[in-house]
Order: sequence, then C-alpha cells, then structure tokens
Amino acid sequence: MIDALNHTFDEVIAQLRVRPHDLPEVRRAYAAAVRGGPAAHGLIGEVAPVVRHEADGELIKFVQRLPDGLETESVIIPMQGLHRAWRTLCVSSQVGCAMGCDFCETAQLGLLRSLSAGEIVGQVAAAARDFDAEVRNIVFMGMGEPFDNFDAVIRAVRILTDPAGWSFAKSRIAISTVGRVEGIRRLAALGWRRLNLAVSLNAPNDEIRSRIMPINRAEPMALLREALAAYPLRSKGGYIMIEYVLIPGVNDGHEHARELVEYLRPIKCCVNVIPYNPRRESPWPAPDEPTVRQFLGWLIEAGQFCKRRVTKGRDFMAACGQLGNRELSRRPPSQRAAEHGAGRSAKVPLTVSAGS
Repeated sequence: MIDALNHTFDEVIAQLRVRPHDLPEVRRAYAAAVRGGPAAHGLIGEVAPVVRHEADGELIKFVQRLPDGLETESVIIPMQGLHRAWRTLCVSSQVGCAMGCDFCETAQLGLLRSLSAGEIVGQVAAAARDFDAEVRNIVFMGMGEPFDNFDAVIRAVRILTDPAGWSFAKSRIAISTVGRVEGIRRLAALGWRRLNLAVSLNAPNDEIRSRIMPINRAEPMALLREALAAYPLRSKGGYIMIEYVLIPGVNDGHEHARELVEYLRPIKCCVNVIPYNPRRESPWPAPDEPTVRQFLGWLIEAGQFCKRRVTKGRDFMAACGQLGNRELSRRPPSQRAAEHGAGRSAKVPLTVSAGS
C-alpha cells in the first residue's frame, strides 16, 4: 500500500504502473485517500488520530498522536472578511522547535523531531475529516521552523497543491520563518511567486532581536534584509508579511516603530502587528489595547503598510506562539510509544473546552 498523504498523484501512478484506462478510478481513489478516506487501488491515507481538541466557538485547536507517541498541534481559525467568512488552518512542521525564541511556548520544548510531508498533509486531512472544516488557507505558523525541515515542507506543498488531490492554490498557502536566510534563498530559487512568505522579525534592531531570538546572532538583520530584498514577488499585489510580536517594554516604543520602518524601506512588505500571547511562565504580560493601537498608529504615520492580527485562542494556549506540550520532552521515547499504543487501542475520546 502507498500512503497517499506522502505522495503526489504522478508519483502514485508511476509506482503503481497504472494503465491509461485505470487512471480515472485511481485518481478518484487518490483524491479520497489523501483526505484520509478508505483504502482502494493500493492507496491508503494514514492520518494520525486526533486525541484531544479544545474549542472556543469555531476556533479549534486539535492534537494528533504520531506513531512514536509524539504529538502535533494544529489550529482551525475562523476568519471574517467584508463579504465572506472562511477558515484558515495553522499547521506544524516539527514537534517542538530548535530556535529558542524567548517569547514562544514551542521553543520551551526544544526540537523533538521534524515531521514528514505526510504528517503535515495529515493535519489538513484531520481538519476536514474530524471537524468538517472547509479550509481555504493554510499557514505554516504552528510548531517548528519550516526551513529547518525544508524538503518535507516543500514536498507537503507539492502534495497540497496537486490538482488530483487537495488542489490548493499556492496563493492560499503561507510559510513563516524566523529568518532562515538559506531557506529564503532556496524558496526563491523554486520560482513560486504566488506562494506567500512571512518572516517573524519581532525587533527593530540587532540588539533587541539577538536578545529574544538567538537566530539573529548567527544571521543578523542586515543579512536577512538582503535576502528579503532579493526575494521574487508576484507582480500584482505581492508582498512579504513581516510578523512583529509586540512585547511590552521590549519592542513597543515610538523609537522602535521608527527604526522598524527605516529597516524595512527597501522591502515591499506589510507589517503584521501581533499582540504578544504570553507563554507559560512568561516574563512579559500581553500588551494592552491602547499600546497596540498606538504602535499601529506610529507605523501608519511613518507610511508603513501594516495590519493588526486579531487575537484568538489565547485563553487555551491556541494563539500565535502558544503551541506545544512540554510534557513530551520529559517522557522517554519508550513511554511515549506505550502511550500511543494504549491511546489507539482505547480510542481516546476527544475533549472539548467550555465555550465550544
């Protein structure tokens, strides 16, 4: 059996040596398997079981348990535009993260391992199968640094955009990085101008960024700006999303706003201001609303295109920077595997928070 979640349709027909008259049936089987449907024509969709979820209205954080007992976390986010509503799915590319950003809960786990392309695609399948979510956009903004798992992430994008399967447009997918310069250059070399790039900057200068994001000590802001300025954007409406987590007393001053705008002048971008979502045992609180509005006002006053990310899921650790189960890093692999087996045989029920 071939796991459709880990293969494009062209790879499947090559491996199965499908005869031309069988193509329509195999194509239908692939479309079903890549969504976690029943096995057929030598194809299976092995979606990791959802063992927990928490919800606040239509916002849902769900946890899948992997064969080695580790867990992924994903978030279905309801979005509302002027004339329509849709759902965005935030997916993880790793279990934990090696980047060590001080403000991020995931970083407190360290890196436990990278996910396969199939485990990434399986998060999309679980959202649709287990929660009946019609996902419109996919953002690689969950656990992990996508460019530290570059090959699997790119493979997942190829599978998710395959016309025979999920058929997502590249313009509906965004990859967020802490600023891995080599990863940005590798992505640029693919020529995928419609794919969206987001960069977690979070500071206006090297001094602050190196303090809260250790990656900056190896890849400082000048090097990052050089890679971003050279990044190929689509000719109509293309820009890089600059994510700026606003942390009280760290990067929220008027001088920080001015520095940020000056740093970004050579880059066609939009600053996405994200009010800080405190991790467990955080040394900083969330910013108050007047501070957020004031910072946005300074950016607008200086001529910088910017948006504000609406806070969702903060109360149950489902917001930006809050994903991750620290207990996983404390359990030996043998215990995780045993728990996984017990969980599968017992069919662990889903849990739902109050307010769902």
